[in-house]
Amino acid sequence: MPTSRQVQLVRRPTGAPTAADFDLVTVDVPPPAEGEVTVRNSLVSLDPYMRSRLYSAPGYAEPYPLHAALSGDAVGTVVASRAAHLPEGTLVRSTHGWRESFTAPAAEVERLTTAGLAPADHLGPLGLPGEAAYVGLFVVAGIRPGETVYVSAAAGAVGSVAGQLAKLHGCRVVGSAGSEEKVEWLLDELGFDEAFDHSDGDLEVELAIAAPDGVDVYFDNVGGAHLRAALGAMNPFGRAVLCGAMSQYGPDRFGVDNLALVVARRLRLEGFLVQDHAAHRDAFTELVAGHLAAGRLTTRETVVAGLENAPAAFLELFTSGGHTGKVLVDVSGVDGPGGGRPMADAAVN
Repeated sequence: MPTSRQVQLVRRPTGAPTAADFDLVTVDVPPPAEGEVTVRNSLVSLDPYMRSRLYSAPGYAEPYPLHAALSGDAVGTVVASRAAHLPEGTLVRSTHGWRESFTAPAAEVERLTTAGLAPADHLGPLGLPGEAAYVGLFVVAGIRPGETVYVSAAAGAVGSVAGQLAKLHGCRVVGSAGSEEKVEWLLDELGFDEAFDHSDGDLEVELAIAAPDGVDVYFDNVGGAHLRAALGAMNPFGRAVLCGAMSQYGPDRFGVDNLALVVARRLRLEGFLVQDHAAHRDAFTELVAGHLAAGRLTTRETVVAGLENAPAAFLELFTSGGHTGKVLVDVSGVDGPGGGRPMADAAVN
């Protein structure tokens, strides 16, 4: 029987997660039964929200079970099939990440379009990050041309798409990121109007300089101190879209102490989950695929080779800040991320 390596969670972190919380295990991959497919993954997605699932406390996603492969989005190819609509060679997306191969019911994988798209596109701008950006901006906030939109973690997978979509919609876009290199990328390649390094100094001061006329919409990927600064800069009747709270996923918490501004300025704060807005998926796909095809949307991936390096790459999401754009693990065993683009920080316009 064929085998596959998978990353399992073997203990709950007691503080910040460490490499010892994970293990690389080899398991058998059974042949597909009727209505099933066997998939060889090529790219596995690493996302900040996964950190909250390492702990036992319930959140909007169930905690990861111990001694089982961690789930997450992945793109792969059908290598054995007993489902007529998914023949061998079909490119698919699933939530069976953090493993090299798997067998599952055909209903658990999604057939993907390959024309003009790289496999990584289906995990970035056309995947969960891009859909979160679209839903947050157009469905939750209802952005309007001419408004000022501030995006935190703007060089990340969600933030980089959100900023570009807002700019393409006619908004003035401000972003914060964790290094001067990322700030340059936001300004020079993504077309942000203003951007700043949030580690340079006082967040409130930096944001006031970047958005002197205030902020109408805040797209929040960080929470904590970033949310506090954004509330202080928001104009009356502004909207804060709470997409993620990267700074709050661990055991440490930052208390936002200026919520009285929500009343005084008649602000609206709204969190959302992409799965609650499936009715907008076709509109999202049409818009973003069109921007990609026309070269109006710039993407970047930070790609790590080898499933054995997935835990370390995941932990670096919260420590080094060295990644830009979508963080992926290439588990294909061939040169290049899933045969799509050159390794490491590949950019395409």
